Amino acid sequence: MNIDFLVKLQDLIDQRKVEMPEGSYTTKLFEKGINKIAQKVGEEAVELVIEAKDSNDDLFLNEAADLMYHLLVLLTAKGHRIDDVVKVLESRHS
Repeated sequence: MNIDFLVKLQDLIDQRKVEMPEGSYTTKLFEKGINKIAQKVGEEAVELVIEAKDSNDDLFLNEAADLMYHLLVLLTAKGHRIDDVVKVLESRHS
């Protein structure tokens, strides 16, 4: 298991935000703005909750991945990193 992949994924999201390559889903999200990105996080959270109530682990994990991706996009759009969230969690733990 490599949690560092989330940092690498956010690095790619950062790159997409700077380069804005045509045809990229991430580019489309950034073009639509913070409200749309936040809306997508909410939609994915609801979809995850719905799948949590069922017994299909594949669908549940796919929705969890969608939520995580959109959260990383939202963090990037707001100028934050996943490391910032980790710091908050660590501070709550101590």
